[in-house]
Amino acid sequence: MPLKTISQAVLCLSLVALLGACASAPIDYPRTPSSALEDTSDTTLARESIYWREQAPSSNGFYPLTKGKDAFGARLLLMEQAQASIDVQYFLMKPDDAGLVFSAKLIEAADRGVRVRFLLDDIFTTVDDVSLSLLDEHPNIELRIFNPISRKGVAAFNYVGNFKLANRRMHNKSFTVDNQVSIVGGRNIAVEYFQLETTGEFIDFDMLGFGPIVQEISASFDRYWNHKLAVPFEAMMTDKLRSKQEERRQLARQKISESGYSIYADVTNTVVMKQLLADELDPYLADARMIVDDPDKLLNKISIDQQTVTREIWQVLNEVQSEIIIFTPYFIPRERGIELIRDLTARGVRIVLITNSLATNNHTPVHSAYMSHRKDVLDAGVELWEARADAAKITAPDGSTQLDQLTLHTKGMLIDRQKIFVGSLNLDPRSIDINTEMGILIDSPVLAGEMADSSLAGIVDMAYRVKMDENRKLSWHATIDGKQVVETKEPQTTAWRRFMAWVMKIAPEGQL
Repeated sequence: MPLKTISQAVLCLSLVALLGACASAPIDYPRTPSSALEDTSDTTLARESIYWREQAPSSNGFYPLTKGKDAFGARLLLMEQAQASIDVQYFLMKPDDAGLVFSAKLIEAADRGVRVRFLLDDIFTTVDDVSLSLLDEHPNIELRIFNPISRKGVAAFNYVGNFKLANRRMHNKSFTVDNQVSIVGGRNIAVEYFQLETTGEFIDFDMLGFGPIVQEISASFDRYWNHKLAVPFEAMMTDKLRSKQEERRQLARQKISESGYSIYADVTNTVVMKQLLADELDPYLADARMIVDDPDKLLNKISIDQQTVTREIWQVLNEVQSEIIIFTPYFIPRERGIELIRDLTARGVRIVLITNSLATNNHTPVHSAYMSHRKDVLDAGVELWEARADAAKITAPDGSTQLDQLTLHTKGMLIDRQKIFVGSLNLDPRSIDINTEMGILIDSPVLAGEMADSSLAGIVDMAYRVKMDENRKLSWHATIDGKQVVETKEPQTTAWRRFMAWVMKIAPEGQL
C-alpha cells in the first residue's frame, strides 16, 4: 500500500477514534434528587426581610444592582449570611480572581454547615476539572455539570461529534441563599462582569429580590438540578484529577492571600454595600413572576412550543401602549421580529433599542448578522443606539481612564414605565431557539419609571445614535467631550475589523 494511502487511513482512523469519544458523556450517571429547603423562616435573612413582608405580604422586594462591584459584593455578603442553603446556577465561570473569591466564599459557607448546590453549564466554563473537584470534594457542596461533553479524547472533537446536543446550552443565571433572597440577571462569574477587570468592562445588570418570587426561582433551579442533563461532577472524577488536587489547593490559597482579601474589601466597601449591611436599603415592593424555559427544550426539536420565555415576552410586548426601552448585547430580529416592531410603531409605540456597536461586540459574527437587519429596524421607526467602546471610562467606579473597552452585556426591557424584564435572554436565534433562558417580570411603576429616566439620560453619553438618510446611508452621532461627533462608518473600528464583519456574514444566522 502506498505511504500516502496508509497516512490517509491512519488519519481517518484517528478522527473516528476522537469522534467516538463523544458518546461517553456520562448523562446516565446515578444521582439523588433534591429540592430547595422549604422552612428557612428562622434564618437571619428571613428575619431581616420580615418588616417588608409584613408591609406587603403578597409582594416582593427588589433592589437593582447596576454596578458590577455592588453585584459581586452582594453575592459575597449573602454567602456570609447564609445559614441553611445556597443554590447557584450559571452559564460560565472563569479561573480568575472573581471565580476564586466566589469559590472560596462558597467553601466558607459549606464549612459552617450550609448546603451548597452548584449547577454550571459546561462548554464556556474555563475553570478546569481539577479546580472544580476542590469544590465538589467538600461534603456540603454538590457540583453538577449541565449537559457535559466527554472528558475523553479532544474536547473540540467531542463537541463536534455530538453537535446536535452539545450545541444547546443552559444560559440561565440565578443565585439564591436560604431560599429567602435571590439575584437574577445577566452576569456570569468572571472579573469582567464585576468591575474587577483592569482594561475593560462588561456593562451588565442584576436584580436582588426577596418574597414569593424566590420560591419560583428555587422551583426553577430544582427543575434543572434534577434534570437528566445535570450530571454529578463525581462522574468526571479520575485518579489523575485527585493526584493534582493538593497542588491546586496550595495555589488557590496563595492567590487568595495575594489578591482575594483585597478584592473582597473592595467590593464590600461600596456605598450600596454599606447600606445593605446596615439594613438601610429601601427595596421596591412589587408583584412579579418568573418566566423560564423548560430544560427539556434542549432535548426537543426547535419549535415555538419550546420557547417559553420568548413566547411570554412576545405576549407582553404585544400589549405595550406607549414605550419600550430594550437593552440587548446581541440583536438579530429576523423577519418575525421586524414585523412585531412595525406593528408596534404603527400603533404609536416608541421603541428605544440599545445594543453593541461593532467596536464593543465581543461576537463579531453576531454583529455581522445584525448589520443585515439594521436598516429594516430604522425603517420601522426604532430609535437605535450602539454602545461606544471608549465609554468604559465613564462607568469606572473611580473615574479611571485606564479602561479602554466597554461591552454591553445587559439584557432587559422597560415596558410602558410600568414593567421591568431582567434575565438571561438575548434577542438572537441562539437564545430564542437553541439555549434555555430565564428572567423575572416585575410590575413596578416607580422602579420602571426611575430606570427609564436614568437609561434615556445615560445613553447620550454611552452610545452612538444610528441614523439613516434619504439615500439609505448610515451615520453614527454622539456627544463626546462636549462636542458633536458624526461618523459615516462603523465607529472606533479598524478597516480589518470592518472587513472581518463583512466576511462573517457567511455564518449561519440560526446558530448566532
